[in-house]
Amino acid sequence: MPEPNSERQLPLLMALAARRGLAIFPIYSNRDVAELFNVSVRTIQDWITDNKILPRNLPGRGRFLPEDLEAFLRNSNKKTGTVGTE
Repeated sequence: MPEPNSERQLPLLMALAARRGLAIFPIYSNRDVAELFNVSVRTIQDWITDNKILPRNLPGRGRFLPEDLEAFLRNSNKKTGTVGTE
């Protein structure tokens, strides 16, 4: 269960989860993240390979903490003036 001040610490993740009708978990698997972002598990794997989202070495199937997803969302802003430069 999120702490009372989690909304201030994870505003983007909380807003996304609320919009998608999903709960905030203490640990996320690739499948959980794919559902949250409405993409395929393969896309999550590609993002990991491309270092767009960094997984952790957690026990079980968990690979991401809520803080990791918040950081990914904060860094996901499109950069202006970079269209076609990749």
